[in-house]
Amino acid sequence: MIRLSSVKSVLMLIMVWYSTNLYAFVPSGYQWVARNSQVPEHYFYGIALNESGKRLVNQGFRPWPWTLNVEGKAYFYPTRKVCYRALTGFLGQGKTIIDIGLMQVNWHYHRDKLGNPWQALDPYFNLHVGARILRHEYDKTHDWFLAVGRYHSPGQLSGQKQRAVNYANNVFKRLARLRQRS
Repeated sequence: MIRLSSVKSVLMLIMVWYSTNLYAFVPSGYQWVARNSQVPEHYFYGIALNESGKRLVNQGFRPWPWTLNVEGKAYFYPTRKVCYRALTGFLGQGKTIIDIGLMQVNWHYHRDKLGNPWQALDPYFNLHVGARILRHEYDKTHDWFLAVGRYHSPGQLSGQKQRAVNYANNVFKRLARLRQRS
């Protein structure tokens, strides 16, 4: 006779194997930051793809660390140094509505978390800041779908709430497509 504890152990192993392979497309750096920040790695990576995704030759669509979005216009730079020069130039012009790096953390709203422009462009630092923002939104809502949406649009006005829902839908659709391919 099979013991109930043995059956539970086997089921647990199957669930762990299935869940780890289900999101095998998430790069290890994102997994590490997400786990340390207590956010689901696939949602976290989905946000990065949505925020700074770029089609790379022979590498597919990936988040790009040297990305800025200045007042609604996206810019992709070849290196951190070139991106830094552009960022400091925009800031020197008095522009502050700037999304920065892999997680497109907004300078105007999160300057205190980003530190300085060079630090804001450090890929792992940027990931950590983005993960803290996502976790903060989850702690407010206790709902990952809402937290993903509020990462992009945390406001309470009806238009802001609708932008949040649309954004979360885009992230979840992208993740579903990736899951189908992997």
